[in-house]
Parts: sequence; C-alpha cells; structure tokens
Amino acid sequence: MADFTQYFQNNVNGVMQHYKQPATDYLLTLGESLNLVEEPQMQLHLPIKFDVPFPPPETYDFTFIDLFAGIGGFRIPMQEIKGKCVFTSEFNIHAQKTYEINFGEIPFGDITKLDLNIVPKHDILTAGFPCQPFSISGKMKGFEDTRGTLIYNVFQIIEMRKPKVVFLENVKHLVHHDKGNTLRTIVKDLELLGYKVSWKVLNASDFGVAQNRERIVIIGHQSALFDFTKLKTKPKPILKDILDKGVAFEFLNEPFTLIEEPKVQDSGLIFIGYRNKTIRKAGVRLGTEHLSRVHKQPNRIYSTDGLHPALPSQETSGRFWIYDQGQVRKLTINECYKIMGFPEKFIRINSKSELYRQIGNSVCVPMITEISKEIKAQLL
Repeated sequence: MADFTQYFQNNVNGVMQHYKQPATDYLLTLGESLNLVEEPQMQLHLPIKFDVPFPPPETYDFTFIDLFAGIGGFRIPMQEIKGKCVFTSEFNIHAQKTYEINFGEIPFGDITKLDLNIVPKHDILTAGFPCQPFSISGKMKGFEDTRGTLIYNVFQIIEMRKPKVVFLENVKHLVHHDKGNTLRTIVKDLELLGYKVSWKVLNASDFGVAQNRERIVIIGHQSALFDFTKLKTKPKPILKDILDKGVAFEFLNEPFTLIEEPKVQDSGLIFIGYRNKTIRKAGVRLGTEHLSRVHKQPNRIYSTDGLHPALPSQETSGRFWIYDQGQVRKLTINECYKIMGFPEKFIRINSKSELYRQIGNSVCVPMITEISKEIKAQLL
C-alpha cells in the first residue's frame, strides 16, 4: 500500500517510475475482487488533487526523504519551502495512520526489514532517529540496544543514494552519551561517507514556542559546512500566552506546596512548587525543598509565566504540572501540540495516551522550519 500511495504522490516527476511496478502489482491483486481499474486507466486519474491538510506541492525545488517520520514534523516545514517528499518510513502503525490522514501517504514500515533499493534518489535526507537509546529518560544502553543501530540503516541509504544534505535530530544527551563517543562515531561515519559535518544543541524556545526543549541537530553536506549562526531566533515566549480557555482541565486534587520568591531559571523555567510527595534522598540537604532538583520530575509544578519543560516521549498519562490562575493542572493535548508548533489544521487521531506519545516523540516544527530554510539557502 505504501508503494501505491507513493506512486500517486510522485506522478509529476520521474520518481513515479520507481514505484510503478509494485503499485501495479498491488492493484492487480485487488482488481478482480474490488473491480478496480488497471494501471493504464489508473494513469488517467493523474494528477490527483489531495484532500488532506498538507498536500504535496504542485511544483518543487528539491526532493527529500522522511525517515523515522513520526507524525510529520519534518515534512510540514520541508513542504512549506517547496520540498517534495519521495520516500517515507515510520515503524509505529498509529503514527502511520496520523501521517496518512494529514499527508495522503502511507509510510513504509520497519526500516530494518525494507529492501533499501526501494529508496529513490533525493536531495535531502531527514531523520529524527529514535531517541531512547541515547536519552537520559531511557535505559542508557546506547549502541548495545538494537535500536541504537538504526542510525546505521540511515548510513546505508546515504551510501547508496548520496543525498546532497543529511539532516539529523536527536536528544541533547547524545552529546554526552558514552563520554561523547556515540556522537563522535556518528560524525566520523558521516565524514567517511564523504560529508562535511557540523552540529549544535538548539532550544525550541528560541524559535517561538513556550517549551524548554533542547535537541542536537547534525547537518552534513558534500562540500560545505552548515553555518548555525545564520539561524534567525525569536524572544522566548511564555506559557500562559498560548493556554486554552474554557475547556475541561485535569486539575491536581491532592496537597501541594508553593515556594516563596520563585526564580526564573536560565532555561526560562520557573519552578514554583511541588506535590507533597517524598523528595529525593541522595545528596539532598535540609532546607533545599525550594530547589527543583530535589523533587522528582512528576512532582514539580511550573509557573505559566515561564516555559514548560520538554514534553517527554514516554509519559502517556499527561504532562507536567503547571500553576495556572491559582490552580494546578496539566496541559491539555491541544496545548501540547501548540508548544510543539503544529498548525491548527493538523488532524489528530487515536487515543489520548497515543496522542501524548506521538507529540512527545515529535520534532518541534518551528525550529525545523528555520533550519530547513537555512539549509535551502546555504546548501542547495
């Protein structure tokens, strides 16, 4: 089915021929039972007008592929600057369904089980490769975790198709994992593949969203280094400016404590209180309850006059606690999508817990948008 949707998505360029045979074979398997048209008649319906929020651009300036695509956080910015997606891969079936309803395309599945020869040539490779093997919120297994080797499937595609630009995103902790050896290995392998590599840790809050979300961005090009200093940043917003009004909220119904004279942290977070739960034991001195680090993250309460902490990819029961108009509550799912910069027209499906998981695993759209614009300006 992924071949079939890619065939229609790429009918105006040579990439269509790349998917023609598998799409035709798929059509023939359904033809008799569903009375579908054959491939020559199918072409009469091209080009298709996609009735989705984010259709492919009618004309394009470059092509890209979307690996570990999630719900499309890379694709929205790339299409905005006239990029044409020619291949998509996403393992999670729920994310695949969200992707399909927003972009009119079903992603291919598990990249480790695909014949990578199906990946067409492209100008930019994007990949928000899985976070958990390198994240401090995971089990710290790194490359010993089988998921840690998924980056090597990316390297295989790079070696085969030699895109002009490689655009990778991961958690900040990748910088420090295994004393820096993990990052050095990734950079070294990209250089061996013929790329000049630059990287930097960026914060989504510098690109207009009310979230302290630090991520490492790695960019490789065949002949030039990407200049991160040319990225245009914005003043940090505050959380209360984007909050929903008049909807059902999840309030805290248990005792909590507000601290006196809360301070704005360098990150833009304002730790304002905590649930009256057991605090950390190791290395904690008496009289330090006003410090956020002595409280476990699920027990911390943050002021809406600052930023929200990074939305986690693993928590499914809601977000962190915020102090809003004299009450403590969690963000709504709509607010979560706002602080990740997703457009209002983005369609959300699946259960609430799955929606939280999907948005926590996504990239921040405004940050990717600014980087994409500079990639196009500097490297294409």
